[in-house]
Formats: sequence, C-alpha cells, structure tokens
Amino acid sequence: MAVKDVKKVVLAYSGGLDTSVILKWLQTTYGCEVVTFTADLGQGEELGPARDKARLLGIKEENIFIDDLREEFTRDFVFPMFRANALYEGQYLLGTSIARPLIAKRQIEIAEQVGADAVSHGATGKGNDQVRFEIGYYSLKSDVKVIAPWREWDLTSRTRLLEFAEANQIPIAKDKRGEAPFSVDANLLHSSSEGKILEEPWDEPPEIVWQRTIRPEDAPDVATEITIEFERGDAVAINGERLSPATLLTRLNELGRANGIGRLDLVENRFVGMKSRGCYETPGGTILYVAHRAIESITLDREVAHLKDSLMPKYAELIYNGFWFAPERRMIQAMVDESQRSVSGTVRLKLYKGNTIVTGRQSPNSLYSMKHVTFEDDQGAYDQFDAQGFIKLNALRLRLGAMAGRKGGAV
Repeated sequence: MAVKDVKKVVLAYSGGLDTSVILKWLQTTYGCEVVTFTADLGQGEELGPARDKARLLGIKEENIFIDDLREEFTRDFVFPMFRANALYEGQYLLGTSIARPLIAKRQIEIAEQVGADAVSHGATGKGNDQVRFEIGYYSLKSDVKVIAPWREWDLTSRTRLLEFAEANQIPIAKDKRGEAPFSVDANLLHSSSEGKILEEPWDEPPEIVWQRTIRPEDAPDVATEITIEFERGDAVAINGERLSPATLLTRLNELGRANGIGRLDLVENRFVGMKSRGCYETPGGTILYVAHRAIESITLDREVAHLKDSLMPKYAELIYNGFWFAPERRMIQAMVDESQRSVSGTVRLKLYKGNTIVTGRQSPNSLYSMKHVTFEDDQGAYDQFDAQGFIKLNALRLRLGAMAGRKGGAV
C-alpha cells in the first residue's frame, strides 16, 4: 500500500526490541500517528516498561493502551476451547493460537475508538501468527489496512535490527544485544519456545527452555491430591474454593508447575506449509483437560460424546489456522456448548511427577448406573437375553455378505 494512505495505525506492542523497532519504522516509513496496544494476557512480565518506552518514542499518553485481559481471555476464549477438548494434531493445547483472536479483537476496538485506519503486528512472514492476526482483523473490520513490517522492510537480520535501533536511539536491553537462544511467547495458558537451538528436532531441549514447570524427576515424591468442580463444562472451583476463571487457571498453573506437569516437545504442521518444532508448557491447561474429559465421561451421552470428539480435530484446526471468528467455528461452538448443559460435577485427581491421574468423578447428572453395570445380581435391571437379538441384527449385513461369498468383510 502507498505510505500516504495510512494516517493512524494501532500497533500490537510488547515493548520489546522488535515491536519498538516496528513502532519507529512505522513513524519514519509511513509518517503516520502510532497508537500502541499492549495486552496483559498473563504472560508474567511487567508491562510498565512498555508504557515508558512508548512515551520515550514519542507516543502520546492518550495513544498508549495497556489492557488487563486475563479474565476475558480465560472466560471467553480458553474455557470455550476446553469445552471442546481441543487438541491440534492430537497433542497441542493451542496456547498461542487462542490468544491471537483476542488481541486482534481489541486492536480493532481501539482502532474504531481512536479513528485509526490501519493496524500492525510483529509476526514474521514464515509463521502462523500473521495469518491469525490478519484473518481476525478482516473478520471484524473488512476494510481495515494491515501493515506487516516483516513482509515489507529490509531489516532481515538481528544485526540490522540493532543498527536501526541504535540509529534511532531506541533503548536496547543488555540481554538483547546477544543472540537470543530461542524465541518465547507466553500467556496465562502456556509458554512456547521455538527456533535457533530448538530447530534440530533430534536434539533434546536444554533445561533452560522449560520456564513454567520443574523437571518431573524433581517433583515431590508424594502425590498432590485435588478436586476440580465443573458447572456446564467450565471449571469453577478447586478443592471447594470457587474462583474466577483467570484465578482458577493461575492456581492450576501453580499446581502443575510444582508437579512437573504440562511439558510437550512437538513437531507440528504450520498452516503456511512447513513443519516446525515447538516446546510448549501448559501446566494448568493439562490438568484442566484431563479433568474435563473425566467429568464428561459420566455425564455425556455416548453418541453425543463420539460426535463431539469427531468434530474436535476440525475445531482445533480452525483455531490453529486463525478462524476463531469464522461462522463454522461458531457453529461447532454452539453444538459444543449445548453438549455441556449437564457437564457438572466434581473430579478428584492426583498430580505426580508429570502425571495427571484421575482417581474419582461424581455428578448429579451422571449417566453411570451401578444397577445396570454391576457384576453382582442386578435384580432384573438388565435382561442379558436382549443381547442376542441385538448382536444378530448388527451382524445381519455381515451374515448376508458371507452367504454371498464375501467372507471376512471382503468387498
């Protein structure tokens, strides 16, 4: 786009080296007014310096937005996703993916509030985040202009970024002058580490990669026993104490960290086409996932549970690829939420050296009938003779096939 076309841009701003360079680059390249937006998603970093650095780079006070989104993030994004038991490629709990639509949503809200005609992000042209941010932007404001500096500028190396920062008097932290050993992204749900020393998939990640969990080998030799209460598919209490969504997830993170729970070393398929290796830590989310499946096991009808599970890979893929606001994701979400009407009760777990072990589950809506399943005398609750007709009817098409010479399932 022509630089003259942009008058005011809302930048997703962390206050780090990359986005500080982007801020100045936007000012010098586009000659536009810059509004900074910093989201507190529970990444565990002090956000005050982001405000200070934005001021230092000439951003007006009224154009600096730092928003605490932890409760909204957990309540409206993380919890709905966990109702679906979403796992990308069977393993990844989507910690980075689920944060992007909220950031995009808030950027668009700020853009409309301040009259900005453009938004900008710091995602590179190789990764998934550029797709997630921009599909989110366009879903919410179809005519918004998007500036993706990593696809436009010539600052293609760490050296050039540092040179640009020094030439434009952008403060550089001492730890940023050396080459970072890997890239980190974090929020209340997880921490992800990628790149550089992690790019060789055969090499074991060094212990410095794991920042949110202790080594399972170093975890206590005695299990930690907890209970989690659910209402309509959402966790609402730990050990009988009711907590807000973000507070509850924070508490589960603490429990997971202390017991070495939630580490994942994964080679995944990016939406843009390449494979990448990521090291993820989702301590609280891992506990929540196991507990939610446990309460579903006694409250969901069999066919509802199986249908829900059959749609989960598609649902997870939609989130991973950036289609949170797409109608098909919302359609699946409506079905998932309907399935959770009776998913209430309590799950008891033991946390032990990297493991989350279910030891009990109970619900006022339980479909588990001891009268029917008992190995003892069921006093007529279940007539075993009924199984004979059930088996014959289910085998009828196979028997007909065998009669026609198609034995053993031959087509």
